[in-house]
Amino acid sequence: MVPFDEQLRRLVTEACGHKPGSPQRQKLLTQIIRLTASRLWRETTPYYQDALQQTWLYFCRNVCEGLTGQIYDPNYGSVITWLNAYLRRRLQDFYLNQNREQATTVPQRTRQSTSGGISEAIDPIDNLAASPQAPPILEDLEMWAQTDSNGELRGIYIKGRPDVNCQVLILKRLPPEVSWRELSEEFRLSIPTLSSFYQRQCLPRLRKFAELEGLL
Repeated sequence: MVPFDEQLRRLVTEACGHKPGSPQRQKLLTQIIRLTASRLWRETTPYYQDALQQTWLYFCRNVCEGLTGQIYDPNYGSVITWLNAYLRRRLQDFYLNQNREQATTVPQRTRQSTSGGISEAIDPIDNLAASPQAPPILEDLEMWAQTDSNGELRGIYIKGRPDVNCQVLILKRLPPEVSWRELSEEFRLSIPTLSSFYQRQCLPRLRKFAELEGLL
């Protein structure tokens, strides 16, 4: 029986042998995601699913071409080790950003009332270069959100703000992501309000679609 890590390495090699965006590569990447999903680091923090989503996107963009980061190198460890390292860095970023937001809630409100400025801790994800070609998984997610065939995404919005709905936020947070700071300035809402709504209402719907379509 082929060891699990060796099986993943073979699948990665096979996937990267196909052209970017091809059905063959998409099928193999999806297979790898399914095999690794249950073995990744888990915790119960409220921002875990957001960090996990970013990890899958990072995987699709860098496992073969290294579009936004260091390309996967099997000589430095297994796929699981590589993904867990990235996932835990993202979780640490979320944790630090959340603490900064909580610590600066009062000063932010003061600045808003005097100069209209809104500050936000820098998210390392915002500094990643945009992918020149969206991975197939991203294309499927974008098409689903734009179509919103049953109107569910448009119908879920922040109280009193139908313009700030799940369709809008999901599309803006798909890579290349619009930062929470920019969204806060655009919609005149606090970063915690937008981020909390996205995590509670939008992200679960995005993940459900991805699971039903076999993308995750």
